[in-house]
Amino acid sequence: MPPTPSWDYHRRPGKDHWPLTKLSFSCWIGQKHKGCRGQRIVPGHSASGRGVMLWPVRGVPGLGWGGTVLRWLRGRVCRRSALIFILLWLVSWLSLSGLLFVHRSMFSDLCTDDKSRRILQRVCEEYQQGVLTGDLCEDLCVGGHVEYKRCLYYENGKKVMAASWRGLPVVLKSKLENFSSYEALALLEYQDGAGGTGGEEDLSPLDVVFYATLEIKNSLGLEAETNLTLPRFWSQRLKEREQPYTRAELASLWALLQQEEYTFLRVMQDLTDHVAKVLGSCGHFYAVEYLAAGHAWDQNIFSMDDLSPSPQDGSGRTLMEVDMVPRVALSFLDMVGHFENDFSHHLHLCDIKPENFAIRKDLTVAAIDVDMAFFEPKMQDILEQNCTNDNDCNFFDCISKCDTKRNKCGSKRKNSNLQVICEKIFRSWFSPTLLGEKAERPLQVELQQAVQDCVETEGGEEVERARAIRLKLQGLLTQLIQEELTNQKSQKQARETHRVHTALNF
Repeated sequence: MPPTPSWDYHRRPGKDHWPLTKLSFSCWIGQKHKGCRGQRIVPGHSASGRGVMLWPVRGVPGLGWGGTVLRWLRGRVCRRSALIFILLWLVSWLSLSGLLFVHRSMFSDLCTDDKSRRILQRVCEEYQQGVLTGDLCEDLCVGGHVEYKRCLYYENGKKVMAASWRGLPVVLKSKLENFSSYEALALLEYQDGAGGTGGEEDLSPLDVVFYATLEIKNSLGLEAETNLTLPRFWSQRLKEREQPYTRAELASLWALLQQEEYTFLRVMQDLTDHVAKVLGSCGHFYAVEYLAAGHAWDQNIFSMDDLSPSPQDGSGRTLMEVDMVPRVALSFLDMVGHFENDFSHHLHLCDIKPENFAIRKDLTVAAIDVDMAFFEPKMQDILEQNCTNDNDCNFFDCISKCDTKRNKCGSKRKNSNLQVICEKIFRSWFSPTLLGEKAERPLQVELQQAVQDCVETEGGEEVERARAIRLKLQGLLTQLIQEELTNQKSQKQARETHRVHTALNF
């Protein structure tokens, strides 16, 4: 005999007199008996007078009420499992897609010797097909006078490799890997569309000067009225040239002019010694002199081991790394003066770090990576962006202030090249930790204070004060070098005075 069921009641909406359903507890554990069947009873005549309100359900023939509940639960579990499976599949798919994208991105820019050799081989194939040309092509592709050394780095499409050109160390660079990736000269495309077969020969050297000058101004962000001409090297070659330019020459020149770094170095190398020299080109690749770059992990930044032979001072004495620091610092200050005063527009360096500078054998500092160097007009366009606070107005090492009334960054740079150099380079050079016992000398103490003043002076706004600090630093560094030379002479004389002369010494 089945157990006495406990009665529960449930009203179905939409009725004045609702039928009730009694459910036995045993129904929930799957027992089959008559008490598991739904039965209509009169409202208000329940056995217990209380219970949990449940929706009426009908038994399924052959399963009973317990089977119905289990089937209902199984359906919910299946739906939940399916949902979890779909979510896991979606997450796995997204993760795999992300990994594949990162993998392709990483390995597409993975710097390898095999890929670098294939890139140069493709350049030579296009040279032999007459697609591109340059003064480096013959030695690279035919004469074998350009020897590939190693891959230096790939970054955002830019390819940089070390090589040797007729025994001279050089660096080969291109902003993009393929020659076809550069925009073609529109004039040539127009002539081709008009049905011309040799239309490029209608371009005289004067036409080339005109178009190249416009492209240089556009690349450097200078106004159209700026008094800018082609570099002297190009001008001389144009004067000496009698034949018109070929299609390969025009296409190669146009690809080079679309690379801001090439254009910048080409223009600047005739005006200052503080940039790397462009030595030649082949198609879209150009060769730059190889210089000993700085290292962030080295306290002195530049190592004497990278200079061969080692530099010497005016008396012919080989300089040590300790002697090198004040001389290189003077060269940095000279570079700052050139970039601020010797051009029609102020030149801003927005990525100042040791790796972007190098020194020559005479300890002259040269900028070797100038992708983030801008003249004043282009600098203003970059800085003048929307903002909510001053942090929105930081463009690497070039910063300005946010005008919260207009929500616009100021177009004028707040800091200066000198201030950043003092902060990132000079402060570590002339710190007590690096100087050791020399840090207590009066001249060194004064120099440390001047460097700290330089760091705290916003050169973009306090122009006169920044100029005064630069002149003070130059004076102190010059005194420091003279003091070291005097001390070395005194030590040499002291050694000679205390030398014991005997017959064995002659």
